[in-house]
Amino acid sequence: MYVPTISDVFRARRVLNGLLPPTPMWSYAALSATVTAAEVFVKHENVQPTGAFKVRGGLTLLAGMGPDERARGIVGYSTGNHAQSLAYAAAWAGATCLIVMPENPNPAKAAAVRALGAEVVEAGATFEGAWEAADKIAAERGARLVSAANEPELIAGVGTAYLEVFEQNPDLDVVVVPVGGGSGAAAACLVAAAVAPGCEIVAVQAAGSPGAHDSWRSGEIVNRPNQTSAEGLATGSGFELTQQIMRSQLADFLLVDDDTIRHAQWLLLRDAHTLAEGAGAAAVAALLAFPQRFAGRRVAVMCTGANASEMELSRVVAHRS
Repeated sequence: MYVPTISDVFRARRVLNGLLPPTPMWSYAALSATVTAAEVFVKHENVQPTGAFKVRGGLTLLAGMGPDERARGIVGYSTGNHAQSLAYAAAWAGATCLIVMPENPNPAKAAAVRALGAEVVEAGATFEGAWEAADKIAAERGARLVSAANEPELIAGVGTAYLEVFEQNPDLDVVVVPVGGGSGAAAACLVAAAVAPGCEIVAVQAAGSPGAHDSWRSGEIVNRPNQTSAEGLATGSGFELTQQIMRSQLADFLLVDDDTIRHAQWLLLRDAHTLAEGAGAAAVAALLAFPQRFAGRRVAVMCTGANASEMELSRVVAHRS
């Protein structure tokens, strides 16, 4: 499998110029004072048109497809943000798009995918069940199956966010990246190695779904229970391409529980005026759970998405009451 390089990231940036403006990165004194004795910068990928960072990868992938491949359409599988990325990019490229989501998906994410013109099929109790169903549908239709992480173009596109991070603040000590499939952390590793080799990349995943974490720790792809309520972190195994990149360059990989993630969502609302879904708040949760790991350092946290359902927001409010 082709491993993307920093040159691919720069090519992706040329594709995305004019399609997506750079997202802001701000420091909030109240948030820094609350979560850790570090200077914290929030990279706001939650303000993308789909509400999440993955749109960078979707547009890069569709832009690289030829007319014949676009005409066959694409099939993806996702808990939501990857789905919206593909639907948005397919609409831009004039390609048909079908997304398989696990049964009983986040209704806001499912509605957003349909609003973008994609067909939604609910199949499988988990992310892995949706993956299996998507593979079958793609074969039946002759469509292009788009992996959630094993796609060099997705990683290259997401990498453009990290070019922005280091342009906006070249003196960072650490960047903390939430992990589901791992495209964000893999992209961060590629970019940091090329333009900020002194900066650590630290990944974080939910303890209830530690498949990517345990795959990285063991050095091989493993399957684990997939039980977190943070949809964007809910993958039951690692992905070969992203794991390959992370194994060589990732500084650390942390686990946080769902209660800490909900607390981080509340703090982002209160102290940074920011709506974040569970996965989008996971980097802040890592600072809460491991304050000494980050004390005294300049830390960027990736707020990767804002697509929280009404039920999820109710849980966040209830958690603080």
